[in-house]
Amino acid sequence: MLTERQGLVVWLHSLKHAKSLRRFGNVHYVSKKMKYVVLYCNQDELNSVMERISAYSYVKKVDPSFKPFIKSVFENSRPDKAKEYDYKMGF
Repeated sequence: MLTERQGLVVWLHSLKHAKSLRRFGNVHYVSKKMKYVVLYCNQDELNSVMERISAYSYVKKVDPSFKPFIKSVFENSRPDKAKEYDYKMGF
């Protein structure tokens, strides 16, 4: 059975401790320039993981990702008429 996952964006003071965040979930991306880590964890454990991570002194802020709650099925999407004719050229 697949578990629902949700992303966390962890803003850090220093990237020295980015590797230690692997125990909370899967580290997907580390930005060296902006000093943040994208971390994926189980959705049912999200609040407890956020509290534990934000308690560390090297963490500035923890933001949850809202991607699981965004509707990705669009109702009023009509195909563009110009593009429709380009595909039916019949070469």
